[in-house]
Amino acid sequence: MGTRPVMSIYEESRLQVRVIQTDDPIKLEINFIPVTAEVIVDSTMTNKKTARGPKVKLKYQKYYFILFSVILLGLVVTAVLQFWPHAIDSDNQTNSYYISDWNSLPEVRILESAPLSPKGDTDCNYYTCFDVYRCSYETNRISLYVYPMKKYLHESGQPILQQISREYYDILTAISESEFFTSDPDKACIFVPPLDLLNQNTLKEEKVGQILAQLPRWNGGSNHLLFNMLPGTAPDFNTVLQVPFGKAMIAGGGFSSWTYRPGYDVSIPVYNPALTELDLPDQPDNYERPYLAISAQVGIHKEYRDQLNALSSKHKTILVLDRCEISHEGDSPPSDHLCVGTDQKQYPHILKDARFCIVLRRARLGQQALMDSLFSGCIPVVLIDGYVLPFSDVLDWRRAAVLVREQDLLALPNILEKISPARAHEMRRQGQFFWNKYFKSMKEITLTTLQVINDRVFPYTAKDEAWWNEPIPRKGATNPLFLPLIPPKSHGFTAVVLTYDREESLFAVIKQIAQTPSLSKVLVVWNNQEKSPPSVEHWPKISKPLKVVQTKENKLSNRFFPYDEIETECILAIDDDIVMVTPDELEFGYEVWQEFPDRLVGYPGRLHLWDHETAKWKYESEWTNDISMVLTGVAFYHKYFSYLYTHKMSRHIRDWVDDHMNCEDIAMNFLVTNYTGKPPIKVAPRKKFKCPECTNDEMISANMEHMVERSECIAEFEKSYGMMPLKTAVFRADPVLFKDNVPKELKRFHDIVVCEDLWL
Repeated sequence: MGTRPVMSIYEESRLQVRVIQTDDPIKLEINFIPVTAEVIVDSTMTNKKTARGPKVKLKYQKYYFILFSVILLGLVVTAVLQFWPHAIDSDNQTNSYYISDWNSLPEVRILESAPLSPKGDTDCNYYTCFDVYRCSYETNRISLYVYPMKKYLHESGQPILQQISREYYDILTAISESEFFTSDPDKACIFVPPLDLLNQNTLKEEKVGQILAQLPRWNGGSNHLLFNMLPGTAPDFNTVLQVPFGKAMIAGGGFSSWTYRPGYDVSIPVYNPALTELDLPDQPDNYERPYLAISAQVGIHKEYRDQLNALSSKHKTILVLDRCEISHEGDSPPSDHLCVGTDQKQYPHILKDARFCIVLRRARLGQQALMDSLFSGCIPVVLIDGYVLPFSDVLDWRRAAVLVREQDLLALPNILEKISPARAHEMRRQGQFFWNKYFKSMKEITLTTLQVINDRVFPYTAKDEAWWNEPIPRKGATNPLFLPLIPPKSHGFTAVVLTYDREESLFAVIKQIAQTPSLSKVLVVWNNQEKSPPSVEHWPKISKPLKVVQTKENKLSNRFFPYDEIETECILAIDDDIVMVTPDELEFGYEVWQEFPDRLVGYPGRLHLWDHETAKWKYESEWTNDISMVLTGVAFYHKYFSYLYTHKMSRHIRDWVDDHMNCEDIAMNFLVTNYTGKPPIKVAPRKKFKCPECTNDEMISANMEHMVERSECIAEFEKSYGMMPLKTAVFRADPVLFKDNVPKELKRFHDIVVCEDLWL
């Protein structure tokens, strides 16, 4: 039987009813349909014609229009109420901290019997005194709330604090205009009191402690930040803010290593507001500065003054300035002038005529002279024992300043004269970078303080050392390795042994590394095309897989090819004559690599140095306190760098390596450091390896031509990169209990070489 569709429209219910009659029992389908002026008959109808249905009356059109408008308006209102506050918070819309009239501020009287805040906790850290759970891990950014400004009075009505200083007003303004600011105290991670504590001389300690205690969210000082630049008062001049600050963080300008709480407090500079009004002309790069060093501080200790005068009398290029005396006529010199005898010099303009500026302690450790030196393009020479330099947690002051012990003041000329003009130019450039980015105004100082704190609260998003210290950040210098950050230990490492035809030493190396517990596989790269590898029965019998790959060409770059046989994350590159490295040394090196999978981890370290005579970089293999390369004759690295070496590194560098049959290890050091911005890691004390079949005169490392060629490699690679990517490190990794006088059974790694007769 055929199908006979029937359609009915029920205008009141707005339902479509379709009855389909077939040989089967009747099926009934009921569906809502949209309200339209026309209804199209189902295409299965036999006549397949369009029928015009009844028109919807005008009153229903108005009804549905009004209903739709009401619903739309409700949705808009709901969206505004639901999302408007979050939009403000997420977009970080802020208002400047504005005080229209100091006299119109709300007044708060502090009773004599008001409770005090607890004394400063000298043992505070982020685990004991800071509630990190107040900080939002959704934004990975701290949020600061500034208490409303109020005028605090004694019971008698006298003001407790002086009117807010311009510097502290700039601090509050910088916070309120920063991305870290929030106007909602319930969302705040850190609270900033509206109390100007920059100058200890203006404070009443007990009253300030009472004011802090009555802050609504003080909670003993936890999660509060206080700013202070001039701590201590006569005669002791303490190096930290002398008020009962409890658990609060201190951003202070005069910390000593005794009062600074590392990782909790922030050391800030002592700012000179007079510098904002000055505009000193820049000196050309080739300007010959007439003075080696200048001391332009007044009020320093008599012992230091006598030593400076003694230096000045012996060295005419050392200028010592002091406060000008009033003339016999009673005329006072200009306030910005200092004198040497009767000769007046304008300050700080005179600092531009010196290569170095001497910064000594006075009553306080923190000195404006440090900032004045940076502002003037003069390299500061800091002779303040125990002084915590501004932002020293993140800034490498060795790049911009000379740090000398106070007892070596008389030896200063010899120290400074050894610094080459090129090095001085580099330090001056770094100092200008520090000044412009971190110190030139209270805004920069404040924002840097907040960034330091933010990096501590969210260490996994912290800025790296290069971001803080390099004037021109290296593009792409980031960790190229993603999850997992530390590969599973069970995967072990693949030993890639490059060889040509030294079968005896090759077999000895294989037997030696096979004893390493974490070895997963041995891959021998047979680089000899004229001779086939030994037959199977001649190879050592080991408990780990052993594979041999014969290359088509004899190239050093073959050792870094990403062979399919390498199935582990970690690769041990090792030469076929390195038989002296013990299994314990290899196992420890692999475990160090697991902690630093984005680094080259090796044993003998090398260094690149700038040769001022030739104006080129040179290769150095002598004993030094620094390393910037490790030899890949035995080194661990991530297999990703084999891919980069083969497919991404400059073809010119690979060709240079293969043509000269040298420097593939230098090329790999350049590559890894350029991609990560991090130096290699040296493990164990080995510096060189003995060749078991060579005398010292025959060793290639002792060949001067070899050293010259490797220096040429560094110069050529630096030219290819357009910069020097290598970075120096001043540490090495040794096992715990390595040299401790404890029973051997307590040491995990027993066979770590320490005897000097095995070193060269």
